Amino acid sequence: MPGLRVVLDTNVLVSGLAYPGSIPGRIVDRWRQGGLEVVLSHYILDELVRVLPRLPRVQLAPTEIRDLVDSLMFMADLVEPGPAQDSTLRDPNDQPVLATLQSANAQYLITGDKDLLALAASYPIITPSEFWARHGS
Repeated sequence: MPGLRVVLDTNVLVSGLAYPGSIPGRIVDRWRQGGLEVVLSHYILDELVRVLPRLPRVQLAPTEIRDLVDSLMFMADLVEPGPAQDSTLRDPNDQPVLATLQSANAQYLITGDKDLLALAASYPIITPSEFWARHGS
């Protein structure tokens, strides 16, 4: 997996943090161990900050969430998505995630989002399970 450059969507980050033994958890762990280059954007990190407090399984105080996000920013390559828009994307809120992929020069966007996965024929978008089947151990 070294040399692979991927964008992790918020749902993969959240699942990976909430369920360390899951496939998203293994992907996040591989990243933390240095075996994967992850690209994120401020949009994805801001979404993570909004979502984490609503999850009972992830019991982190606001300062702990901020510290976590700061550490992810340090570990990731941070890009700012360009203005590119894809009119075929069903959920306009996913445009910044798709634009992150376009700006990232990454091999994959790993997501569980059905609206983004619907564009897999046009972009390198795959599920965590598909990614792990191809590149996991």
